[in-house]
Order: sequence, then C-alpha cells, then structure tokens
Amino acid sequence: MNNFTIYTNEYLRKNIKAYYHTKYTGYKNQDNPDFLNDLKNTFNSYSEKKLLNAIEKLNNILINDLSTFSRDLTICIVPRAKAENNYKTNQLLFKKSIQNIISNLGFIDGSNGIIRHTDTKTTHLSRSGYGGNGSMPYPNITKDTCHISNDLIGKDILLIDDIYTSDVNIDEDVIQALIDKGANSVIFYSIGKAS
Repeated sequence: MNNFTIYTNEYLRKNIKAYYHTKYTGYKNQDNPDFLNDLKNTFNSYSEKKLLNAIEKLNNILINDLSTFSRDLTICIVPRAKAENNYKTNQLLFKKSIQNIISNLGFIDGSNGIIRHTDTKTTHLSRSGYGGNGSMPYPNITKDTCHISNDLIGKDILLIDDIYTSDVNIDEDVIQALIDKGANSVIFYSIGKAS
C-alpha cells in the first residue's frame, strides 16, 4: 500500500492523508487493475465468470490493505455517478465487496452513509459521449446529489473509492461534504490511483 496527500483546492479546505494500492495507468495497459472497470459493469453486459474473477481480485487486495487500519474507523464508500436505484445488483459489486470485508474484518459499517439520489455525469465516460445525465463535478456536488447520514457525525471515517483521479475532484468533494456534515476525521483509500 502506498501513501500520498490530497491537497486543498476549491473542493477541499484541508489536506487529507490518503492511501492507494496500485497505479491506474489506463484500461488495457500492462499491469493496470482492469478488474476495477469490470466491477463497474457499466453496460450490464459482463459474464458472471468475469465479475466473480474481478470480485476475487478486489477481495484479496481489500483484506490485505484494510487490515492495516484501525477497526475504530467507520468505512464509507464514494457513491457511483448515478442515483443508486438506477443500478442493477451486479453493477454495485464494488460496494457489496467492501460491505463483506467490513463485516469480516470488524470495521464500523458506514457503507450506506452516502447515497446518491440525483444523477451526475460519469466522468470517465463523458469524453466519449456516454457520461449520461447530470452535472460534471463542481464544489458541493456531493451535498446537492447525495444523502449523507447523520450517523456519520463525530465519526472517524475511512472513505473508499475504486480509482482516485486528482483532476476530477469527486473524492475531494465527498471528503469535504463529510467534514461539513460533522465527521471527526477522514482518511482516504483507493484501489487505483491515476496520474
């Protein structure tokens, strides 16, 4: 596991300690964690075998990496771009895998603490014309498009996303929304980190 800092910008008012498992260099590039794209199952077209393989890879990483964090942390998940009820069960496998790990490792479960209720653009698909409805990221988009549970007030949060991309600012905005909601602290973790 690697560490880095998410620095303040127009979306985030304080530096945040962050971790990632591996570099994300682009889909189908050598050694890239392509299974993260498989887990998204964006067009709901992947076979069960492909999805199970992706889940197994994710679970192995999560068990190894998350075991290094304090069990006093409440684990939250950065929501997908669309309202959660727009996804089929096999398009929410990243979240489901994390929920299973939370239970197995004994973390505090905040996996339903941030629920998207209004669509936003799917940023990684917007350039190709498949971004869908909603807005591109702007400061406070999380507050405008998600319900954030009062149960997260006063908690020390480990916020998890699949891929961190610094110039998109979705993760920064979610972190700031948690802080504004009253989280005691936020640490960030992603499987992949894009340059």
